[in-house]
Amino acid sequence: QVQLVESGGGLVQPGGSLRLSCAASGFTLDYYMIGWFRQAPGKEREGVSCIKTNVARTYYADSVKGRFTISRDNVKNTVYLQMNNLKFEDTAVYYCAAVRDVVGLTLHDRTYRYWGQGTQVTVSS
Repeated sequence: QVQLVESGGGLVQPGGSLRLSCAASGFTLDYYMIGWFRQAPGKEREGVSCIKTNVARTYYADSVKGRFTISRDNVKNTVYLQMNNLKFEDTAVYYCAAVRDVVGLTLHDRTYRYWGQGTQVTVSS
């Protein structure tokens, strides 16, 4: 049974940092593309970053480029999203998602097959 579990969300002040984790079970990260998405209240879901774990390729949305870093730990079967210099507009529920055997990298959410339950990130002073 494929399962993704996010953790690491919380309340942080502007300029602060958080590291989100996406623990995968029921499959190994090889040959999967893992994406991070977020959805703020009243807004559409937005792609944040993705990684192809077998070739270590990454992609970032312009809104987070230079502030967020996606990485993987194949031993722990976990993908991380390190978020630095957080801004008010980063407040959202963050989800990780997975899909296997996709050519290239994409943050098109309908491409992804498996989704986690989400973790709340709130940036507030």
